[in-house]
Order: sequence, then structure tokens, then C-alpha cells
Amino acid sequence: MCGRFTLTTNLGAIAKRFGVARFLEEVGPRYNIAPTQTVIVVSADGARHLTEMRWGLIPSWAKDPAIGNRMINARAETVATKPAFRAALRKRRCLILADGFYEWQPVGRRKQPVYITLKTREPFSFAGLWESWTSPDREEMKTCTIITTEANELLKPIHDRMPVILVKDAEAIWLDPTMQEPERLLSHLKPYPSDEMEVYPVSAKVNSPANDGPGCIQPLL
Repeated sequence: MCGRFTLTTNLGAIAKRFGVARFLEEVGPRYNIAPTQTVIVVSADGARHLTEMRWGLIPSWAKDPAIGNRMINARAETVATKPAFRAALRKRRCLILADGFYEWQPVGRRKQPVYITLKTREPFSFAGLWESWTSPDREEMKTCTIITTEANELLKPIHDRMPVILVKDAEAIWLDPTMQEPERLLSHLKPYPSDEMEVYPVSAKVNSPANDGPGCIQPLL
């Protein structure tokens, strides 16, 4: 699964890396992004642009927005068939931007938080889906979810799942609104290569969403 991640790269570098056409106002680095918080995504409607969305997908048909708290992740194996996700897979895909994420590794009776990133430290994209939900008082909310898949060899000792990190060549296909073939889309939802990633233990500070500073990603000595 994916329950916390980071985006510390400045938006100028993000815009260049992902080829966005429109810009958000500059935001500060995020070291401990948690569910229900705002995340930055790339979506496309002819041109790529950055958008802010709430993490935790609320289906358009939902009566209670609290359902989003349980839909921070969508399993790649069932995303094409589950009612909450199947329409979004065909029509509402996005790149959820990150440059690292956390997982908790069982160590005896406790769980040790670890930080996972690319060896290059470049920003990357999680395969995401989004929805627009309208409240009873007509307030619109855009929400999203991160797709997960089985863990690669590096992460299997830590957890059996990992977020889908799209390789660069797959990002354009994922954002292409004309691509609506589930079989072709699902072929890109696979574990990221282990040899391009690294992992190291970090402080328990990350356990609390209230902690959001560089200390969260500092290697544990």
C-alpha cells in the first residue's frame, strides 16, 4: 500500500520534468503527505497541467464523503472491475507527483519506518485515478487515489505491496484521454525495477502527520 509520501522538489523542476502547460503557485516542500491532505497531480485535457486534489477518492455517486478515507489506494488487480474505480480507469487518470514514500517494516514487536526513493532522487509519478464529487450544497471536490501492485524484490522484505511508479514512457499513455482499453492500461501497472530504487530507515517522527520537516527523511544512524 502507500500511506505516506513526499514531494520536496520545487515546482519549477516539476514543471520541466513533466512538461506541464499551466502552473500552480509555488508551494513549500512536503515531507510527510498523509491521506485526506492536498496533493499535486498532473492531469491532461489536451495539455498537461498541475492540479491540487484531495488524497482519498470519493466516487461521484457516494452519499458520504467519508468513504474517501478508505480509498487512498486502489489495487491494480481489481481496478478495472471495482465500481468505485472502473470508470475512472477509462476516463479520469492522473499522475500523482512524489519524490519518495514511506513504509513500515516489522522488526520484532515494533514497526520501523523506512524511506523509499529513486537512486537518482528525481521526482516520479504514481499511477493515479481521480473523481469529482459534489456535496449536497453543490460544492465540488476533486479527489484521487494511488494504484498499488505487488512489491518488487527490494521491498518484499518490508511489505507485500507497493505504489505503482510509472516509467517515463508510460506516463504519456496513462494521461492520453483517447486510451480507454483496460488491458493496455493494466499492462503498465507493475512493480518498478528494484535496481533503480533505494531504501533506508528513518525516525519515528514520520508516524505523526503533524511532523512535516526534513527530519522525516533523515537517515537513521
